[in-house]
Amino acid sequence: MLVHPTLEKLHALKFLGMANAFEEQMKMPEAANLSFEERLGFLVDREMTDRDNRRLKNRLKSAKLRESASVEDIDYRHPRGLDKALMLKLCDCSWVRDHRNVFFTGPTGVGKTYLACALGQKACREGYSTLYVRMPRLLNDLGTGREDGRYAKLLDGLARFDVLVLDEWCLTPLTDEQRRDLFEILEDRHGRRSTILVSQVPIDKWHDAIGHPTLADAILDRVVHNAHKIVLKGESMRKKRGNLT
Repeated sequence: MLVHPTLEKLHALKFLGMANAFEEQMKMPEAANLSFEERLGFLVDREMTDRDNRRLKNRLKSAKLRESASVEDIDYRHPRGLDKALMLKLCDCSWVRDHRNVFFTGPTGVGKTYLACALGQKACREGYSTLYVRMPRLLNDLGTGREDGRYAKLLDGLARFDVLVLDEWCLTPLTDEQRRDLFEILEDRHGRRSTILVSQVPIDKWHDAIGHPTLADAILDRVVHNAHKIVLKGESMRKKRGNLT
């Protein structure tokens, strides 16, 4: 059998996992004891695994998660009011399939961003596209996009992500344009995609923080009623870790 031409064709077809597995089989004497169907099955399995890993790597790169977090590494020992049963339920990503939202609120340092990124990473592993953004930077980018003609394209791009993590929600005062930007973002996602909001501001203060009663009603109506709400409390985990060093 002409091995090198076959390998070249596999690479040309971008069957990289299959090519690597084929090379490995050729170096394994015991592979000769396998049937054709068994050897082919191993090659196909390797190709699928390789493609799945590449797609996951691309999703994680595109997500731009601020924290290198995973649901398996969540600390449930720190006294911060974290509902373990709810978090374990969220880990199955049914909330993404059902187009529901998740809120993390609480004081600085209690791990809100980490938890949000852990859910985002799990969503990536389950095949969902995810994006993490800080709200001040996002609103600034949309303002720039309005001036240079990229505004509609930026909104369309945000609407395509299965999970959008908005950190620092309601942290700074909003202009009228920024309030309308938020409405457009959440209107595009309502009932179609999932959004994670991370904020130091309590949920019952969001309406005032948004600043315009009519737009605040419209914005919150699109995110609050179908959301899992996780309210954290307690001392900063960063302070705790600092005391251990």
